[in-house]
Amino acid sequence: MASQPPVHTIDRTPEYEEFISKLAEFHRQRGTPFEPLPKLGNNHVDLLKLFNYIVEHGGYDAVSDEKLAWRRMCEELGLMTSNPPAAAFSLKTIFYKYLAAYEIKTIHHKEPPPPEILEHTTAKGSGLLTRTLENFAPNRRDGSVAHKDSDGDDGTPVRERPSEDTPGSARASRGLRQDPPQRVIFQPDTGPARATRNASGQHATPGGAHGSGHPTPTHSGSHHLSQPYSSHLSAYQRTGDGPSHQYIPKEVDYQHSSILPYKPTPSHTLPFRVVETPANRPEVFAEARRAARLHMTGRPPANPARHLTGMEGGPNIYMRCREALLSGIPSEQAYALNHLVKISYERGDRYRFEQFPKLLEGLVEKALEVGHLFYDVNWTIIYAEPEEAASGSIGELNGFTGTHDILTRIQQLKTKPVIDGVVSAEFSDQLNLITEAVLTIRNMVIHPDNATYASNYPMVLDLLCVLLRLPVLDMTVELKHFALDIAEQITPHLILGADDPLYQALLSQLDQHSDDRGIALTALRAIGRISMELAETNKLDNVPVGVLQKVKDWLLLNDDELMDACLDFLYQYTAVVRNLENLIQATHLEGLVSHLVRLLSHGAKREPREFTKVPEQRIAGNTMIADIPPDLCEQLLAIEEPERCYKWVRCFFEEDPEGQVTQIAIWQAYNKAFQERLRSAGRPMMQAAEFIRSITHVYQNAVAKIKREQGPNGAVVDKYAIDGIRPRKFPMSPGGVEYFPCLWSIQTQPMTVKCLTWLASPEQMWEHILTQHLGVNPDPEDKMFKRVTGEYTCTWAACQKYPVPTKMDLFVFAAHVKLHMIQAYGTYYNQPKKPSRQVIPAKTISFSGETTAVAPRDPNNPNAPITAGGIPLSATLVLRNIARNVVKTDGHEELVKTEGETKGWNERLFRALRPRLYEVMADNRLLAPHIVSLLQTIDDA
Repeated sequence: MASQPPVHTIDRTPEYEEFISKLAEFHRQRGTPFEPLPKLGNNHVDLLKLFNYIVEHGGYDAVSDEKLAWRRMCEELGLMTSNPPAAAFSLKTIFYKYLAAYEIKTIHHKEPPPPEILEHTTAKGSGLLTRTLENFAPNRRDGSVAHKDSDGDDGTPVRERPSEDTPGSARASRGLRQDPPQRVIFQPDTGPARATRNASGQHATPGGAHGSGHPTPTHSGSHHLSQPYSSHLSAYQRTGDGPSHQYIPKEVDYQHSSILPYKPTPSHTLPFRVVETPANRPEVFAEARRAARLHMTGRPPANPARHLTGMEGGPNIYMRCREALLSGIPSEQAYALNHLVKISYERGDRYRFEQFPKLLEGLVEKALEVGHLFYDVNWTIIYAEPEEAASGSIGELNGFTGTHDILTRIQQLKTKPVIDGVVSAEFSDQLNLITEAVLTIRNMVIHPDNATYASNYPMVLDLLCVLLRLPVLDMTVELKHFALDIAEQITPHLILGADDPLYQALLSQLDQHSDDRGIALTALRAIGRISMELAETNKLDNVPVGVLQKVKDWLLLNDDELMDACLDFLYQYTAVVRNLENLIQATHLEGLVSHLVRLLSHGAKREPREFTKVPEQRIAGNTMIADIPPDLCEQLLAIEEPERCYKWVRCFFEEDPEGQVTQIAIWQAYNKAFQERLRSAGRPMMQAAEFIRSITHVYQNAVAKIKREQGPNGAVVDKYAIDGIRPRKFPMSPGGVEYFPCLWSIQTQPMTVKCLTWLASPEQMWEHILTQHLGVNPDPEDKMFKRVTGEYTCTWAACQKYPVPTKMDLFVFAAHVKLHMIQAYGTYYNQPKKPSRQVIPAKTISFSGETTAVAPRDPNNPNAPITAGGIPLSATLVLRNIARNVVKTDGHEELVKTEGETKGWNERLFRALRPRLYEVMADNRLLAPHIVSLLQTIDDA
């Protein structure tokens, strides 16, 4: 199966960001444009990967000098498109414009050519390191000799035009054959006027023309023929020779079989356009003459639409709805509100209050009409100073500063006797319009801009107070829900004190409507989000005791949304010290803390985990190139180059994706193996460059590279290496048989070394030890060893059987040596073959732990670490607030004095719960930092 091409992606690592910033600064100083994310086809190019990859292959000049190298770079970087030449040239252009000068400056430590001969020219050719203003001459299209670069993908792919040279020229012979000109059969005019034209032509023809026996063709009536064709046809008529264009002989012998089935296409009538003249369009010319007379008298022509400048198409639907709403006409308001509900729902993301002045005021005024439906009052908005507004009637609301006593006014109102489900049609229609007005406001404040805009209008806060204090009826539930939704969106932009009417109205919803989950949930969210977008702290003063008790009870319900809203409320409430005094008096604090600790494992799941003690380590491969065995050397010498090189590489090297061999080491090993023998035989050696290229032909993944490394003195030096291969631990014969080294120790001065002669079989090894190390030679006649007695010492590997010279029979000692051969070769041949890449597996510890809810990922930073979230995190934060602030209350000091507890409330609340806190800290990895902070706060307090 063919391997899948790599996918090119951009890794936004700190190294990448630093490289892009340096590159941008370089282009800014150079005065050249820079695109950090250039595009090739449908992919954005990672400039860091491209720069490192080209530099690894020798740089821009080296890659450009190699045939089709840029096309190969496209494939290896995963940037290949359906048009390989275009993709290669595009990649080369990207490197040329954005990275070439940077490579010259940072890698070669030279001054790059000026932009006039680098970035401002096309990416044609190479030689950037030697390019100057004096030796650079741009290519011209009109030159007699076209520039030909060595890279097959160097130029922009263009469609080649066919050569216009003569067929006998060399260029024409190399080009593709062109289609011959198409023979179009003449289409004669077969209309009914043919006989008349021919007859008239015959009467007009002189008598000499009739004597030829051929009728004279005429073309005066053939208006569909083009002028060149007509002139060409008349030439045939004058000369009397050439093919006939209209004559079809009646005899079958004179008709061709290919023409008989032909049916000419009928002629088409040419379209024409009627020209306006005073005869066919008198009214147009009369109007023009009248306008000319008015112009001469100085009077402009009548234009009924001159007063509608800018309104040619009339107002759009948004303007019409706003004006209809402000008109006060019930039918117009019904039309406007019906459309505004749809617009605010469907186009709420683009519909802004600030684009349509008076729209919010109109909606609020319409919604305030709810007053006369349930009370004997007509709410009106006035714009006056607070003193003047206070002296007004009970139904006047101050549009400047808001009405601070609006709740008192509502309590003073007399409620009308309205019965659910028993209302008039007029009442129902009015309530429906009011509901649509409130729903429009609710839909629009979902957008943050509209919420900020509405929070700056005090009349909106008064409207919410009016809606939340409506009588407890089924028909008012929907209005109250809409009002709470509006409050939830605008309270983050408000600062509400303890005496603010809206704050008190929201608290009353928690106290009076605790049986309605929707009202309780939305009211908690609205209160918890007060001042969220502002720097002011939401202190939550004067919360009734009944509300605190209900919040504690709601935490016991199996309702995640309600539980989350209660924890958000408690987190802000417990952040203020004086609020904890009320919490201690209103609730059983020990029970609340115990339940919060239980919530630390809310929704927890036990999952297996693995902890890595020691990471995986790769065993370094063999780096020494083995000496060539004598018999293998003889086999390879009998082969000519380059096949000898191919077989030698296969015998002594193997593929390894992470392996590397220096070019000088492999070349020296090859010379050591064959140079002396070839020189003595008068045979030539392979050149170094050809030898390196041959290695890359043997193994597909072997690549010759030039790597830049820092030398001992700090200077950057070039390292010539071959990646993708490594020396074999044991040489292998061309037939696949691996050699084993002789481990017999040889005494040399000043140390003992191993023989390490490579032999392919135990028999060869045994004979080698007897002849080379023991000095025993076989009989020349029968090639057998004679039975002799002598002193022998075994120095094979770590053998301790005969460490000192021992007198014995040769055959006995030879049998002992055979045991070493059997053991060595038997273990070697029977053991499983190890892979080329050997690693020490990582040491891990497996255990199970708790996993709770996590915070949603930031779309702007998808690689950020995962953090804790949800109900367990909120419970931890509430516990930390309690531990930090409960010791600052007056109740803490009284507890220390009266009961003698040294650590006061923290000791009472958390002493019995510490084991559970330690257990959660050990099991929940994401929640552990927050539990540590909680325990630290308990100890410090």
